[in-house]
Amino acid sequence: MLVRVGYYETDGQRRVHHANYLNYFERSRVEMLRAVGFDYREFENTGLMLVVTEMNVRYRGAAEFDDVLRVSTTVTEVRGVRIRHHYQIDRDGELLVEADSTIACIDRSGKVRRLPPQWGVMFAPAQRNDD
Repeated sequence: MLVRVGYYETDGQRRVHHANYLNYFERSRVEMLRAVGFDYREFENTGLMLVVTEMNVRYRGAAEFDDVLRVSTTVTEVRGVRIRHHYQIDRDGELLVEADSTIACIDRSGKVRRLPPQWGVMFAPAQRNDD
């Protein structure tokens, strides 16, 4: 996914405020889900939802106002009640930020629920190949 940095996303030095990278990750994750045929609204209509339970971010460089960034998301694990993702943000091939998240499946009352068994197959096209 490509994103152009808006002025409102920057701090006083015209660099992307660190918290905005989380928004880029979420947008990329939703687009990745859409690309493998996952309809999040339909999923929520079943009474389930996905929540971020852990996010680890490594900042390696700074993006600035008007930069065009490539944000990529891959699934690294689908197991039990959780999905793990890896994210990378680069500008012209230079890695600026990478992160890993854990997302849990819960019901409307907040109780943890197992992921549907077919999800391992559904997310196979988005799984990372470390070879």
